[in-house]
Amino acid sequence: MKLFNKREESNIDADVAGIGFLSDTAPQFKALIVFIEHRYYGKSIPFGSREEAFRNASTLGYFNSAQALADYAEVIINLKKNMSADSSPVIVFGGSYGGILASWFRLKYPHIAHGALASSAPVLYFGDVAPRYGYYSIVSKDYREVSKFCYDVIKESWSLIDSIASHENGLAILGEKFKTCSPLSKSFELKDYLGSVYAESAQYDAPPRYPVTVICGAIDGAPIGTDILSRIQSGAAAFMGEKNCYDMGEFTRHTETIQGWQWQTCSEMVMPIGVDGEDTMFQASPFDLKNFSVSCQSRYNVEPRPHWILNEFGGKDIKSVLQVFASNIIYSNGLRDPYSSGGYVMSS
Repeated sequence: MKLFNKREESNIDADVAGIGFLSDTAPQFKALIVFIEHRYYGKSIPFGSREEAFRNASTLGYFNSAQALADYAEVIINLKKNMSADSSPVIVFGGSYGGILASWFRLKYPHIAHGALASSAPVLYFGDVAPRYGYYSIVSKDYREVSKFCYDVIKESWSLIDSIASHENGLAILGEKFKTCSPLSKSFELKDYLGSVYAESAQYDAPPRYPVTVICGAIDGAPIGTDILSRIQSGAAAFMGEKNCYDMGEFTRHTETIQGWQWQTCSEMVMPIGVDGEDTMFQASPFDLKNFSVSCQSRYNVEPRPHWILNEFGGKDIKSVLQVFASNIIYSNGLRDPYSSGGYVMSS
């Protein structure tokens, strides 16, 4: 048996330390574990260099999920041939985008993969299939379940940040309060950073650390009389660790992963994730396709294709598609994971 891990939007080395389940399971089946790196990530760069590969929309045109799936098929077929293992069954695994790829591979190449395990795979988060506000609703639900006080403090903090920022020297005051490494130019920088802290903590709210509990513990545990923003700063610091200063670009820094994923979201992986201010602890921020398109045009001179994924992989009525064209796919979702709002959680 061959166990193939469909690597997602980062280099392959990042996965090796986190595959305890596969490492423990493989020996029972005398299975070989194979990691296949996604084209344009890590060392899998065409055109000789990263700079050339990312030069323009023409060179980036080969950077998409369909091409990556074809790569996986080619690698698996050749590997089985070279190892004289043509009769060995193949199971594909992946998490998040890698989970999406695993399920799509089983759907598109059923003659190669006998089954798939797709963990935290938001296969429905395209077009209008999944609730647009689902992601941040679950983040908020996670926090509310841990501590209603913590939830309320976070919800109240956004308008307070805006209020302070609107005053003279307000941004400097906020920068000092939150120990930013660079002066703030607008309140959005701080709010975006904090929003990423809360989303990241909920998405990876797993033992032994349980980040949501860590953040709320710091917010709730501040001495009586502590002001709201001091509580917020304590919560963020508890998650990020004590530092001399905090980089507001921590989650948006132009890394290779972010650079690649930005292209993919503009060209094909359009996930309309927005925020409903009524039912969450966040300020309202609905997904705006028009503004998103302007950004993609400016960055890459490409027009987003919000419905291409649905047309290519059948997401509009995925249950019927799976029943007719695919089987042996396990969609594993933790309901505290924000991406479960776009996951397939039905049995069929």
